[in-house]
Amino acid sequence: MIDLERMMLSRFSLSGALIALTLAGCVTKSPAPVSERARPGSPAQSEAPAEPPRVARPGYYIVKPGDTLIRIALENGQNYRDIAAWSGLENPNLIEVGQELRVRPPDSRAVAKPVNTASGVEVHPAPAGGVVAPAPADGLRREPKGGKLPYSEQAWAQAQKPEAPIVAAKVEPKPEAKPESKPDPKVETKVETKAEPAKPETSKAANGDSKIEWGWPASGKIIASFNETSSKGVDLAGKSGDPVLAAAGGRVVYAGTGLRGYGKLVIVKHDNSFLSAYAHNQSLLVKEGQAVSKGQKIAELGDTDSDRPKLHFEIRRQGKPVDPGKYLPSR
Repeated sequence: MIDLERMMLSRFSLSGALIALTLAGCVTKSPAPVSERARPGSPAQSEAPAEPPRVARPGYYIVKPGDTLIRIALENGQNYRDIAAWSGLENPNLIEVGQELRVRPPDSRAVAKPVNTASGVEVHPAPAGGVVAPAPADGLRREPKGGKLPYSEQAWAQAQKPEAPIVAAKVEPKPEAKPESKPDPKVETKVETKAEPAKPETSKAANGDSKIEWGWPASGKIIASFNETSSKGVDLAGKSGDPVLAAAGGRVVYAGTGLRGYGKLVIVKHDNSFLSAYAHNQSLLVKEGQAVSKGQKIAELGDTDSDRPKLHFEIRRQGKPVDPGKYLPSR
């Protein structure tokens, strides 16, 4: 009896195990395969080629990040107000990256002139419409038949009358003028004199490209020299309040603090080629548009945007920094 119960229990346990395995096989499913898809904007997708940078046309400049109109004007040797006017800017303080600005004066319009041909006949350009009225066959010019007259019975009757024929006036040829006989000119003997060779001009300016008489803008010693990579001018030592003088005569094209790293700045335009800049001033004594003369006090030396009182002085030719030592007189 006990053996029979044991056999029955073992059968039940075996059946239960088989049923559990069967149920587990029905519930468990193999995971579905995952297909990796590239997300939009991921590196797997082929990126569109980057657009090449815009190239400015001759006489124009493309605004870059960090640019200001004052800096663009300084680097192109122009007045920022002129660039704003040439570019049609309503607000000179508002420019956008990628914007194209004109940095050279607009060309004057060409005026059409008559062309002299080999036959001696002047050929004039056609009118704006491109239509030229044909000339009459007999070469005579006739005015319009109808005129603008106020209405009246007399004017109406006059308009009904046939137009009188135009008779060409007979032009008699002029007698040819006989050349007058002139006496033979007397032969004068000239004494040749040897011209002395012109003496070369002695100028401090580099390659003689400047007729400007330059002077030192401050009396302090040079503490930083010109360097094309790190220093675009020279630094002159001094004390706060020392006078800053115009290095040459000209007109003030900028006076303010709109150029980062220059502090209180004065820019003087001397001619179509040369500018001079005076930076880190304590106070400015001139205004934009004011004419200044060589040696005139235009500012007071200071330390704005600087670690010490000094004057940073630049000379720019066509907007490009040049070594002031090649233009300033010897001390």
